[in-house]
Parts: sequence; structure tokens; C-alpha cells
Amino acid sequence: MQGKTLTRRAALSSSAAMAAVLPAAGATAASSPSQPVAPMRVKHGFIDADGVRVFYREAGGASAPVLLLLQGFANSSFYFRHLMPRLADRYRVIAPDLPSFGFTEVPAERRYRYDFHGLTQTIRAFVDALGLKRFAMYVFDYGAPVGFNLALAAPERVVGFVSQNGNAYVEGLGEAAWRPVRAFWHHQTAELRETIKRRFTFAGVRDAYFHGVPDPSEIEPEAYWLDAAILARPGNDEIQLGFKRDYRSNIERYPLYQAYFRERAPRLLAIWGRNDPFFIPAGAEAYRRDLPHAEVRLLDTGHFALETHLDAIAAGILGFDFGF
Repeated sequence: MQGKTLTRRAALSSSAAMAAVLPAAGATAASSPSQPVAPMRVKHGFIDADGVRVFYREAGGASAPVLLLLQGFANSSFYFRHLMPRLADRYRVIAPDLPSFGFTEVPAERRYRYDFHGLTQTIRAFVDALGLKRFAMYVFDYGAPVGFNLALAAPERVVGFVSQNGNAYVEGLGEAAWRPVRAFWHHQTAELRETIKRRFTFAGVRDAYFHGVPDPSEIEPEAYWLDAAILARPGNDEIQLGFKRDYRSNIERYPLYQAYFRERAPRLLAIWGRNDPFFIPAGAEAYRRDLPHAEVRLLDTGHFALETHLDAIAAGILGFDFGF
């Protein structure tokens, strides 16, 4: 890996810290005999970017086309743990943890700006630090505005997208799920704060994983346990409230994203959990308005579609032409 700050001591430290919650590197869900497991293992490390020590996972050959994987709320690069080995024989797959999520470290003296502009600046510095000149992106949830902002800033570097419940259209916002957040934008009352903060609790995180999933027993419990543990770190609830408050800035930028789609015509696969209460199927279908050749596939699952439909998503990506 190209992580300049990943010393032997740091590698041993990070490996020990994650041993209790991460599966063995390169582990995958069960696959059929006709679908061999990619031979390349997932590696883990840190790199300094934007004054932040960004944790990331990487797999695949150094000269392979790059697919940048951007997580959403409330998870981290751990979300891609099983997908990465599936793609590593064709792509160089790289998944960073956004600041305040996962294992990325933000020094207090950095006085970090926890909003979507700040996240975008960090990820832009991250791809620069790794020397990524041309890449596609898998964008999920919060990763969508970060990825689209990055594409607006450097359109010549981005060839295409996989949008997995990554929204860019107002019709994709589920009315009931977004009602308290919309109210919070205008009235930051104690009652609304507590309503939104319930989403950060263990029960709130677990319920989001289970919602719309026909068989919740398919979901590995370490996924929502890890998310909830990271959200419970001191001060993180206020940071997350700030992201909810700032999300309206993404909606204000939707017309910019849509103009970018029309002007640059990136290739796009929208593969979506149709039972997601936050980003509903209309958001997936809307891509075709600006990208007539976009592929749209709806899966019978919820928001965290990779937890239950790894095979379908991996096959969709491997069968998609990004135009590298």
C-alpha cells in the first residue's frame, strides 16, 4: 500500500485493535463453485491527508482500474469487507473511512470542519495522497454527496459510478424518514435533537439494518455492533447532529449534480435496496432523466443492501462497463 505513515508499529497496533471486530482479511461470504473467490487479500492502513490520518482498506493490483468505495451513515469501510475481495481480480478497490466514522483519526488541534464540504475536502486530499488520477466510485448514502462533490471538483478524473442507495434527486427522499430531519433544519429544539439522536443508539442502528429485510438473520451482527460502538464515542453524537443539520446543503446542490450528469454523461449503475425508508426507489429511477443509459436495478432489501445482496451487487459491478 502507499500509506506513507503506516509504520510496522502502527500496522501491528491497528491490526491488534481491529482483531476483535474484523473478519480475517480477504474473508468473503459463501460463494458457489462457479464463482471463485478473488485471490487477493484486503490490506489495511493509514495515510495522512488534509491534516487527518485516514484509515483505508485496499485490494487488487496496483495497475488495475481504480474503484473508490465511499460509505454512508452510520457505517465505515467495514461495510465493503466482503465486496472488496470479489472485485479485486479486476479492480484496485480502495475504501476510506470518512472522518468521525470507522478508524480514521482526526487530531483535536486540526479543528476539523464536520460537514459535507469538510468530508469532500478530506477525500479529495486522500485521492491526491494516493496518486489516483482516474477512477470510478461506489457511492452509498453519505458517500453520494461526497462522491458527487468530488466529481464536480475534478470531472476529468471520474469515469463512472455505482450508486447504491446514493441519492441525487428530491424524489428519492423518503417522506416519513426525513420529516424529523427537515424539521430540525428549521427548529433545533431539544425534542427534535433527542428524536434524531435515537437514530445513533444501538437500537436505532440495528433497526436501520433490519428495516425492509425479508430475513434479518442474514445480517452479520458485528456490522451494526461496530457502527453503534463508533457512534457512541464521546462527542460523536454532536458531530452526527451537525451532519444531519448540514444535509440540506447536499439537497441544494442536487441541481449541480444533475447538470454534471447531463454535461459529462458518466456511466452509472444504480443498484438499490427498494425497501429503504431513507432513499426510496424513485431516487434510483430519477437517474435516467439525466443519464438515459443508466442501469437501474432494484433489490428486495433495505438500506444496507450489501449485507444481504452481496452476490447480486458484485455481479452487477463485474458486469458493468465503466469505460476505463
